[in-house]
Amino acid sequence: MKKQSFKNHIRYYTPHHFIYYPVVMTLLVFSVYFIFTSEDQLIWTFISAILIVLFFLAFMLRQHYALTLQNRIVRLELRYRYFSLTGKKMENFEKRLKDNQLFALRFAPDDEFVKLVEKTLYENLSGTEIKKVIKNWKGDYNRV
Repeated sequence: MKKQSFKNHIRYYTPHHFIYYPVVMTLLVFSVYFIFTSEDQLIWTFISAILIVLFFLAFMLRQHYALTLQNRIVRLELRYRYFSLTGKKMENFEKRLKDNQLFALRFAPDDEFVKLVEKTLYENLSGTEIKKVIKNWKGDYNRV
């Protein structure tokens, strides 16, 4: 990923912003046009209705955005917990951990967390293995 700056900090989701919406909008414009210019008004009305539904289904992608934000929050929580428990920054080695490992570590209580992070780094535990090793599960009840 490029170094972020003002010019490139906006993040677009290419399939959503540059493929899905333009294609659906173009098809919708043509189908509405054919409602008024074609003899098959019923068919084109039906096609237009389907395209409108597809357009509004795109808003369901907000779930994708919410999960991306939640993943970022989980990372921040883990960084904070690690720093508050050790006085050291997690960012120094965080890139060595995969997403599923990081997200599994959030279930570890503070008294198991640091040792489990170290064990994960040295033994490359999977997310499932991390979850199985946790003795006193710390629930995450706020995740969507």
